[in-house]
Amino acid sequence: MAQPRDSGAEAAAIWRKTLTVGHPPLTILHKVFRYLPGPPRCKICHNPFGGIGGRLCRMVNMAPSRKNPQLCALCCESLPIGGAEVEIAVLFADIRDSTGLAQRLGPTEFAALLNRFYDTATEVLIRHEATIDKLIGDEVMAFFVPGFAGPGYRKAAADAARALMKAFGHGTGPGPWLPVGIGIETGTAFVGNVGSEDYADFTALGDPVNAAAHIQSAAGPGEILLGEHAYAALGTELPPCRSRAIADKSGRALQVRALALD
Repeated sequence: MAQPRDSGAEAAAIWRKTLTVGHPPLTILHKVFRYLPGPPRCKICHNPFGGIGGRLCRMVNMAPSRKNPQLCALCCESLPIGGAEVEIAVLFADIRDSTGLAQRLGPTEFAALLNRFYDTATEVLIRHEATIDKLIGDEVMAFFVPGFAGPGYRKAAADAARALMKAFGHGTGPGPWLPVGIGIETGTAFVGNVGSEDYADFTALGDPVNAAAHIQSAAGPGEILLGEHAYAALGTELPPCRSRAIADKSGRALQVRALALD
């Protein structure tokens, strides 16, 4: 997987091929590491940093990188700074009324609930070949690229959303143990290592990221909302979706679709 740090054009070509066509060694690592316990994990290869899996990986230079502890040393230092504009699907999952939950539970119990939220989300998303970009506060952001999730990356995002909801108890007999809303949108984004020689973060930037975050903010507990681009790409592959309108950032009506859980 090692690549030399090259010129901007060469780096962009490396990234575009990795993100759209795939990288065979990275694909193999994804399949292997999903079975090794030990979150947290490297954002790129899913190498576990904790548990027995983490101890094994540190023996082959796959410990957390000093430049970014969210990436393993191998991934952080082998892929160049930069990236490429590619089509992706973006998913945001957020705990509804987390402030109220924190007040009712108290800080210790709420921290334990957040850890359970992160662990559950990580396990489900990795199983669906997501790249987990951020675990912040009461929110998870993940994105899906063809090179990692395959040509059905948009469908993988929708499937992951439904699996997440069921993992949180929505649509099940016992009912939800955590109220979560999810938003999904697709489009062209910049994906790659952003930063400097001293610190690099693998992330996605652009309109679909902002749109998915906005759509998620309108989702109620147990609700998955698809943006117009996501629904246009997936409509024929999904069960019937209920249409509803939300306000965009300028206050105009924006049509989204609510995805059924079963």
